Amino acid sequence: QVQLVESGGGLVQAGGSLRLSCAASGRTFSSYDLGWFRQAPGKERVFVAVIRRSGGRTTYADSVKGRFTISRDNANNVVYLQMNSLKPDDTAVYFCAARIGISSYDYWGQGTQVTVSS
Repeated sequence: QVQLVESGGGLVQAGGSLRLSCAASGRTFSSYDLGWFRQAPGKERVFVAVIRRSGGRTTYADSVKGRFTISRDNANNVVYLQMNSLKPDDTAVYFCAARIGISSYDYWGQGTQVTVSS
């Protein structure tokens, strides 16, 4: 069982930056792929980024490439999402998630709100 708790959300002006953190419980943190997703009001939850368990390979949604960076600290069981050059379209609740397999995610955090004003 893994518990995930996000933090770092807030209100920021367009062009600004935020860093989200997701702290995980459990002794096998390094065994999971870790992802970030977001859900805007009235829309479905969508993929943002993932960092693999082995080698730290990353993948990003096209909408955030070049602006967001996902990273992980296996020693402290934390995954980060550095968000730069934020746009109003980035406004959403951001969720972190963990998966043992290669497709669906097994564990989800409760989400943290990010609001970007124009």
